[in-house]
Amino acid sequence: MAEKFDNLEEHLEKFVENIRQMGIIVSDFQPSSQTGLNQKLNYMITGLQDIEKCRQQLHEINVPLEAFEYIDQGRNPQLYTKECLERALAKYKAIHGDDPPS
Repeated sequence: MAEKFDNLEEHLEKFVENIRQMGIIVSDFQPSSQTGLNQKLNYMITGLQDIEKCRQQLHEINVPLEAFEYIDQGRNPQLYTKECLERALAKYKAIHGDDPPS
């Protein structure tokens, strides 16, 4: 499963870098830049197709909306997992009065 995530991450990084480069071309556009811009637009389309292929391989993965809220707030999504586990442990202790078995 990790390989699928690594593949997606690689495609996303390439896509973001292509968009960054495209932004540079557009911000200082010259008619002579048209060929380069066209090439970057084609790379963008190919990149989106690659990301779509990765998405199809990961369709069984569900991410809680709260994790995206953490990201939107600039927080580390791993904190979401940690806080969920802490809440689950607190509920367990409230119900059972002790730590869960190891």
